[in-house]
Amino acid sequence: MDVLAQSAPLVVGGGIVAIGLIAALVFLGRSRRPETRTIRVIGVGGGGSNAVDHMLRAKTPGVDFIVCNTDAQALRESAAPQRLRIGDGVTHGLGTGGDPQVGQRAAEEDAERIARVLEGSDLVFVTAGLGGGTGSGAGPVVARIARKAGALTVGVVTKPFAFEGSGRTKIADNAAGELRANVDALITIPNDRVGEVVHADQPLVDAFAAVDEVLRASVQGLIDVVGSPGLINLDFADVRAVMQDGGPALIGIGRASGENRGVDAARQAMASPLLEASFRGARSILFNVAASTSVGFGEVTRAAAAIREAADPEANVIFGTSFNDELGDEVVVTLIAAGHDRTAAPARERAEITTNNLPLPAPADDSTATAVTEPRMRPDAKQTRRRGPDKRRREGGPTPANDPTGTLEDDLDIPSFLRRRSTGRPVRDLIREPRTT
Repeated sequence: MDVLAQSAPLVVGGGIVAIGLIAALVFLGRSRRPETRTIRVIGVGGGGSNAVDHMLRAKTPGVDFIVCNTDAQALRESAAPQRLRIGDGVTHGLGTGGDPQVGQRAAEEDAERIARVLEGSDLVFVTAGLGGGTGSGAGPVVARIARKAGALTVGVVTKPFAFEGSGRTKIADNAAGELRANVDALITIPNDRVGEVVHADQPLVDAFAAVDEVLRASVQGLIDVVGSPGLINLDFADVRAVMQDGGPALIGIGRASGENRGVDAARQAMASPLLEASFRGARSILFNVAASTSVGFGEVTRAAAAIREAADPEANVIFGTSFNDELGDEVVVTLIAAGHDRTAAPARERAEITTNNLPLPAPADDSTATAVTEPRMRPDAKQTRRRGPDKRRREGGPTPANDPTGTLEDDLDIPSFLRRRSTGRPVRDLIREPRTT
């Protein structure tokens, strides 16, 4: 029987804390490795192929990489182990000339071959640069095929710079709409926001590397959540519950050390400046707090509260904690959010943006958190999990985010005996000390 079925849940920001559940898990030491899942990333068109090549150079593990293009020469230049040339009867091995209708016909012509390549996938990322012909036209077709095969399908795409002209912008917007209808979740990165994360005098390759790093980190973040073994895992079913039919999505990763490391990491995870979607108003949330076993209960609680307070009050929240002593003084928060309020203010308006908390270059100060750098998790990292109330997402107006600066002592939703006893205490000490009456 699932241990979770035998004990009350730990409700983030609520009044019930299942100390009995946590203690039982610690003392029983039950370790369950997650099921092996087939995760594939398929890059469609030139932009998608570039993103896949970046992930390959970064040695992203646990993923099958595929590139899909009409352009035979571009395919030859890719490092991907699987290269699928589509639309020979339409383009004869050439590009699409920037025409998305040609890209669409090319993918439809080879729909059966695409389906065979994606067969058996549990999770498929479709990555593309929108605004051209192949990514914009073939991308939605590839996504539809993946989803029809039963895979959880996530689109990760870029939109063109404004200076590229209104024609490409219109193509990109139309393609984004088509993709949205054919994926479970869509992560969008407007290229115009690159200027917010790199200096004007930085090399152009650094600017595009920043975009590719967000794509890579989004994929890596999901892999870490799905694939990390532990006591009780945040597993694939949890990810599906959050992202399936979720629409615009955000995957954020924050890491911080120092006095306020938990809250700092949580805020960074919520505020990646390159992403189009805002965390504010998200109605489905999965997040994991990773730290060494010396992390204080109050640190974890405040990190969770910072995320919970920024979300919709009725949000379905799935919360995991993993212990990894190799992290040392660092806390890593991985967050996946979907079901966003599309009218909410963009994340970049709610966070100070500096080059220290961005993917390029490496942070100079260890106390700063990086929004898109993946956590370095050991294969044997242990996890615990809790679920929030399984409430349906509701359509509604914008939900303003509260200022998540309160302390554990100020949070009246946390039982008083925990507020009195937990400040500055390691989680393991709190778990092992019997509750007094």
